[in-house]
Parts: sequence; C-alpha cells; structure tokens
Amino acid sequence: MDPDVDINPDTDDLPLRANTNHILVRHYVLDLTVHFERKVISGSAVLFLEPCSGLRTKVENDIGPEVVKKSGTVEAEESQGGFVGRCRDVDAQKDGIKGPEKTTTKMERVAVDESGGVGLQTAAVTKYIQSSHLWETTSDDDFTLVLDCCDLDVSKVEEVNVTSVSAMSSLLPEVASKSSGVRSVDQQTAFIQKLVSMPSRRWRQKHQLFSLCSRPPSAQDGTSLHFRRDRWSLQVRKKGVTSSQDFPRVVRICYETRPTGGSVRWTNDQDNRVCVYTAGSPINNRALFPCQEPPVAMSTWQATVRAPSECVVLMSGEEQAVPIEDGNTRFSVWNYYVTMPMPASTFTLAVGHWCQVTAEIPPALERSVWDRMGCGKTAKPGAGSREWIEAGLLSGLGSSSSEVVNSSPLQTGSEDQTTRSVSAFCYSSLEDEGLSVTDYSGMVDDGISCSHGDYPCRFAERSARSQRVIPHRVFGPVCLLQKAQMAVLKLLPRCLAAAHAILGVHPFSRLDVLIVPAGFSSLGMASPHIIFLSQSVLCSGSSGSGENGLSLCGSRMCHEIAHSWFGLVIGARDWTEEWISEGFATYLEDIIWAQAQQLSLQDTEKQSDLKALLRWRRLSDELQHSEEELQILRPNMENTGQVSESGSSTVKHALNPDKTFMQVHYLKGYFLLRFLACQVGEQQFIDFFRSFVKKYHGQLILSQDFLRMLLITFPDMERKGLTLSAIYADWLDRPGIPKWLYERSTVWSQARLVEEVKAEVVKWILLSQSHQGKSRKRKRIEPKVNYKVLMSEQLVMLLELLLEESELSMATLDFLQRTYNLQNQDAEVQHRWCELVVKHAYTQAYGDVEHFLIHNQAMGVYLYGELMVHEDAEQQALARRCLSLVQEEMDQSARRVVEEMVL
Repeated sequence: MDPDVDINPDTDDLPLRANTNHILVRHYVLDLTVHFERKVISGSAVLFLEPCSGLRTKVENDIGPEVVKKSGTVEAEESQGGFVGRCRDVDAQKDGIKGPEKTTTKMERVAVDESGGVGLQTAAVTKYIQSSHLWETTSDDDFTLVLDCCDLDVSKVEEVNVTSVSAMSSLLPEVASKSSGVRSVDQQTAFIQKLVSMPSRRWRQKHQLFSLCSRPPSAQDGTSLHFRRDRWSLQVRKKGVTSSQDFPRVVRICYETRPTGGSVRWTNDQDNRVCVYTAGSPINNRALFPCQEPPVAMSTWQATVRAPSECVVLMSGEEQAVPIEDGNTRFSVWNYYVTMPMPASTFTLAVGHWCQVTAEIPPALERSVWDRMGCGKTAKPGAGSREWIEAGLLSGLGSSSSEVVNSSPLQTGSEDQTTRSVSAFCYSSLEDEGLSVTDYSGMVDDGISCSHGDYPCRFAERSARSQRVIPHRVFGPVCLLQKAQMAVLKLLPRCLAAAHAILGVHPFSRLDVLIVPAGFSSLGMASPHIIFLSQSVLCSGSSGSGENGLSLCGSRMCHEIAHSWFGLVIGARDWTEEWISEGFATYLEDIIWAQAQQLSLQDTEKQSDLKALLRWRRLSDELQHSEEELQILRPNMENTGQVSESGSSTVKHALNPDKTFMQVHYLKGYFLLRFLACQVGEQQFIDFFRSFVKKYHGQLILSQDFLRMLLITFPDMERKGLTLSAIYADWLDRPGIPKWLYERSTVWSQARLVEEVKAEVVKWILLSQSHQGKSRKRKRIEPKVNYKVLMSEQLVMLLELLLEESELSMATLDFLQRTYNLQNQDAEVQHRWCELVVKHAYTQAYGDVEHFLIHNQAMGVYLYGELMVHEDAEQQALARRCLSLVQEEMDQSARRVVEEMVL
C-alpha cells in the first residue's frame, strides 16, 4: 500500500470485500509476465466461477439499511461479524502499515460507494477509483461480482466464450449431446459446471480443459464487462444480469501490478541482482491478482509465468516446472499448478537469479559462478543435467547422496507443450544421518477417511504414508550457497523425517526452500511446496560452533515445516485466530527439532523447559508494553467465524502497526498447548495431534473444533473443570497471562539448564566487580575461571540475565565476547550481545551492532530504538548510518517504523 494513505491504528481493520456467499472462484488460470525494468507484473487472470445457492438477505437491523443492496448483497466492512482466515504464515515480523500521525475520523473513512458497499472514500484514496466508461449505465439491480483487489491497474474485464473450444464437446460429450437447441449461455453454464465438478481422478484432463477454456476470445461481440475498482476491491457487472446464477461463468481480467503494491516485493538479492517475490503482507495476494481472499473461497490454480531466461521462477506447485524458451524474446516460460483447493492467500511466487544449493559445492564455486554471471546466463533447474554440471552446480548429483525424481507430463503453456519435469531433488546424505528416504516400520493402513472435498489427497495414498522425506531443493544467491549447504541442506532431510515421525503423511509432494533477500521481513514464511527463509537463520560460519550453531536454522525450519499441517493443509477459518497456525507451529517446532536431533526424552525435556522460560520472558515483556486489545487470541470472541450475508467482513487489527511486530499469537498460543499437554500427557497429546490431522486435513477450523475434539478424546479434563468455556475465559478471550503460566514459569526457572546459566552469570558479575576501580592502564590479566560451554539457547539466557545488570565493566564485556565468540554465534545470540553493547556503550563492539543491523534486518528494528533512546551522539550516528545503508532494501513497514525512531 502507498505510504501517503492515512491509517488509523485504533480502528483500521483489513476489509475482505469478496462476496463469497454469492459466488465462488473455483479455479484461477494466471498468465503473467515479469518486467524487471518497470517493476511490474502484467498479464491476465481467468476466473472460473460457480454461483452459491441458498442465499438469504441480511436483515437491516444487523448492519444498517445504508449498506444493503437491492439485490441482497451486503458489503459490511464495519459490521461486528467475524471473518474467515488465511492459511499463510508470516513469522516474527510481518508486513504492515505504519501510518502518519494524522488520522481520519470514522465518518470520514466509511462511506457508501456507488456499488452500495462500504468503502474507504476519503480524499486521500479517491485516486484509487477506476472504472470502465459504461459502469454508470448498469443498475443497482444488476448482480455485482466483488473481488479483493488493491494496487492493481485493471485495463479490461471480459466474459470468455468457452463454447468455441472444440475440445469441450469432444472431451465432454455427455454435455454436448444435451446442448443442441439450447442457448449458448446455457450451454456454457453446463460446460463449466461439468468441468468444475469433474472427479479428482481426472485432474490432469481437468487442468488441460481449464487451460484451453482460458484462451478463447471474449464472448458475443467482444464488449467488455463493466467494472469499477476502488481502494480495496474490483466490482464487475454484466448489464441486465440480476443474479449470480446468470452471471458469466468464465471471466478474464487484464491488469498490471504496481511497483509499490503491498503484495509484491521488488528488490535486489545478496548478489545485488534484481528479484521479486510475494511479500506475504496482511493484504495477502490482492495486489498480485484480483481474487477472493477469504479462505472459504478455496480454489485450485495454474499459472504460466514469463521471466527473463537467466532467471529462476519458484512457485507454489505440485511439480517442478521445466522452463521453455519463449521464441526469440529472451524470456522463458514456466508452468505451475495445484490440485488441492486452497485459499488464494497461499499462492507464492519468487523470481530471481538464484542458484540451487547442492550436496557438494567446490571451493571455487562462488568465484567461478560469479564470473559467469557477468556474461548473463545463470543455470537453473530443468535446464538439463549437462548445463547444470557445466555451471559447476551439480557436482554431487551423481553420488549416492542424491536422487533424480521424474514427474509426469502436463499439457500447459501458451502452445500446449508437453513438459516433463526432470528435476534434481536432493535428499542430502540421509545414510550419514541414520535416516532413510522411506521407512515402512510401524506404518499400517489405519483407514484414513477424508472429510474434505474431492481432490487427489496424499493422506489417502499408501505410498505417501511411508515417505519420510519428500523431494526437496534449496535455492539462494551465490554468495550464500556454502552457508545454505552447511545449514539448510544438511538439516532439511532430518527435519522432514522428524516431522513425518511426529505428524504422519507430508501434506505436499515436494518442497523448495529459498534464501530470500536481506530485506525480508521475518525469519521465515511457509506456503504450499515452498518455504522462504531469512539469511539470519544461516550459521555464521564459525568452525567451532558445530551442531550448536545450527540450532536457530533447525528450529526455524521445523517451525515452517510444521505449517504444512497447521496453517496450510489445516487452516484457520477466522484470521483473528492466528494462534491456530502460529501457536501450533511454535509448539511443534521444539518437538520436531528434538526428534531431528535424536535427543533422549530427558534431554528433550531439558531443552523444552529452557526454551519455555525464554519464551515466557519474551511474552511477559511484550504484554507489559502492548495494548490489552492486542493481547487477546480470539478478539471477536463469540462472533468468531461469522461473516455478513454476502460473505464480506473485516480483519480486526490487521493494519494496526503495533500488531505488526507482536508475537502474542505465537507465544500465548504455544503456552496454551503446553498447558493442555500437561493435562493429558505429552505423548498422548502428540498422538491426539495425529488423530486431529487425519480428521481435519483439507479443512478450515475454529478454536472450538480443536478444543471440542480434545475434550471428547480426554473426558477427564471436563470432570476436572476444564471446560470449553473455561479455556476461552482463561486463554483465548482475555488479555494478560493465565495463572497457570505464572506458576509454571517458576518451575522452568529452576530447570537444570537454566541453573547452569545462573551459575555462569554469577561468575561474570563477580569478574565485573573485580574490575571496578582498577586503573585502565594496568596490564590486563585473564581471570583463572573455568567458564562452562553453553548451547545457543543458554547463551541467549546468559546475555538476557546480564542485561539486567546495571553496570558491567568494559574488560568484562571484552572477555565475554572473546570467551563465547559472540559475533559469530547465531542471530538470536548476536541480538542480545548487541543490546549489551548498546546499553553499556561498549564502543569497541559497535562494528558488531552495525553488522547485525545490516545483515539481520528482520530482527533489528527495535535495536534502532535502543540506539536512539540513550541520547548518545555516537550511537545515534550509528543508527542513522545503518539506516542510510539499508533503507532502500528494507521491508516497507519496518523502514517506516525505524524512520520514525531515527529521523
């Protein structure tokens, strides 16, 4: 979103305008071209629609007469109804809007637009109004298709005439035979209805037909449909059509994104080469293509993406695309598709000059590939093993540590080319880790009965049940290939196998991991078939750190992998219930990571208690410095999951800048699950997770779905007074911290690993006291003290406890840094070290602070505040210098927050 739009942090909720109760998009066909020189994506989106039945008109008393259309549709942006949630995850720091101090009043912000809906109609947003020249000739009695849309320039909306597709009558003869003598519009309706309802076993033929039906010219005489675009939506009408039943079933929207659109991030990677990726902001994909954002509008999609030939195109898709040269245009064409209906918000795209990380990277790789880049061509997947080997990128692919997986062909693309994906999916050295690609031990046919709609479900496939490690690949800029190999590629198969051991069948058939540019706003983001990882999770390269240096990377990957189950294949039906995905992934990351490390039960418990205490300290601090309304896990309470009659709603607090950087849904949700596990037993709780996944995969849920099944499975809980209403009252519907958490934190603070840290803290405090009053000119004598080797989480705890000390000597800080090699520890440790440096004005380590702010932008936002608050001229100059170096590549919302602190 453009920064000049006023945002009211007290009232600004995200509007979901799509009228999903009237009509649903069942399938998208996207045809996109990436233009790096203009920083736009142009093309078209073809929507295959199906009207909903059993509609009722919302009574005026529920919302107000001014927002009720004559046709019965309702745009209730300011109603008290709930909304349906997204399944995409954005961890840690999310995109958001930090508004200027000036705010508009509620009356200024809310007005009835020409379509009868509630919209943002201030002078600041009138420039977003766009419409076809005949929009005014339509009547309010005409049915309006409302799509979520923002920051898109729409040039045309037209009805597509699929009856001209010859393949329709030959491939669907049962429809054609009944269509003689009927109107073209009725025949088209019958064709599309048959197409969208084709059984999943014919998905390949179904997608071929979708592709063919997306290409014909517009219907009738080529006259465009009438459309209007305001700040948050695209509204489409066909003159004289008064119901969703008679509305065109196939609509093509020609459009272009904007360089500053909130859903798309244009930047440079760490090699200073141009790239673009979907940002995962609170507005989701509405600035990438017009869509229905509410997750209830689950659909399938297929996409053709044209990008410069030297680029790699990564996307949510079930098979890895093979690029096809697009004539003499110096562009390549990539085709992706999905067969599992999913919310449009989960669609992910990344285009850049990335290279694949392989099991073995020659020492001279970075220099040689970097030299080649100056000439233009960068190796990419699907180009064939010969080209990869010539680029020096697949030196390990002939060994036993990797396999080549061949996928089936699919007719896609602008010329119906049959493409066979022969793509190198690396399993790393599973044998070295004591793992295997498949393991049938303990795997039995437990008769999973799917409760979702019809699609090719992996949970029903016997072969998928035993596939511990799905095909996976890792991509990144050349300068980070070795670090990605040491961390991500090494750990990924172990994490995937551990997740399978805990949760069962992998919901998705493959996985790509991309190391995103430095300005990425969080530590990770999970989408179907692809995970974005921040460079902050990569190991620092310290040779002595060993497995300890991989902890942050491993736990973060486990977190994102957990989202395959909670957040993606099982999604929240109400966006306010973020804890359903974030709390679950935070809870599961510890369990999966312990399994990946093959820890004993005793060591697992020790590690779990230490992490719990660290999270307790973080949550406690966050709740002390945030508004109470932002501390509630279920802010809509009893109205959670409700929508207006049309299906429109608002997302409460979604655009509140304060919420952007909060982790209450992660942490409080995590502690709720720990509390429940304590009631029934850890292992029993994990077994319940597997049962829950079997029942609810492919569906959207609310909190009560999980809690009610838990209470039914463990009836003793209710006998002890732990009812659904009690859980709501203590954990979900109130701010603050439940009593159990206060009590439990005392237990965690006495855990063995924590006591070890406390003993080390005493040593450092005594050392600091011994330095006080001594002459600085006196020769430094190293103390004869044995300091214990600490794991990464213990180092974080050590530094946090030392931060509570009002004074530490410079000599102590110097020795602390050298003892633990702090500047080469993971980003969590470095962050606390930088806080110590700033607090005590330890000027010798200001270089560490500058390095952290430049290379760990997702974690350094509040460190700028620490530099400014002490009113130290040197520290403030450091903050301004760092901001000037990175502000062009920073995430938009993070930059706005930092600029308010610094400038």
